[in-house]
Amino acid sequence: MAATPPPPLPTELTTPFLKRINTPSLQEEASVGVIAGVITVVFITLLTVLVVIIIYLYKNKGSYHTYEQPEADVSVQMENLPSKGEKEEYFI
Repeated sequence: MAATPPPPLPTELTTPFLKRINTPSLQEEASVGVIAGVITVVFITLLTVLVVIIIYLYKNKGSYHTYEQPEADVSVQMENLPSKGEKEEYFI
């Protein structure tokens, strides 16, 4: 069985609906492509910056350095307290 070949495509738009459709020119298609590319690059850049900031904040969470002297031990401070038999003086 031999298959019948499909009919040839018309070279001219014949229906009124197809005649009203404006086919974009090559320049318009290029402009749309450039705009889509720029928007994609900006989106990827913002997403990358957001990921870098989140990673930085996660790794440096709670890490800080101070240059103060460490506090003395609590047991040493307890020895300097007056005993109960002594009177304490308060200055107003």
